[in-house]
Amino acid sequence: MPKAKKKSVFSVTAAVKAAARDHVGTPPASKVLPDPKAKALAKPKHKETLTDLLSKDPDE
Repeated sequence: MPKAKKKSVFSVTAAVKAAARDHVGTPPASKVLPDPKAKALAKPKHKETLTDLLSKDPDE
């Protein structure tokens, strides 16, 4: 014979959140934050010097 379902204790917080979801709607899905290490690798650590800029080929 299966066990009887345990009664859940009333939670004011859960009730308020459920009412807010009914009134406003569900919150938007969370966004994945970009990895700070990958962001740091994307841009150079130092600015290019004037000599580097002048020595570059303008076609590039």
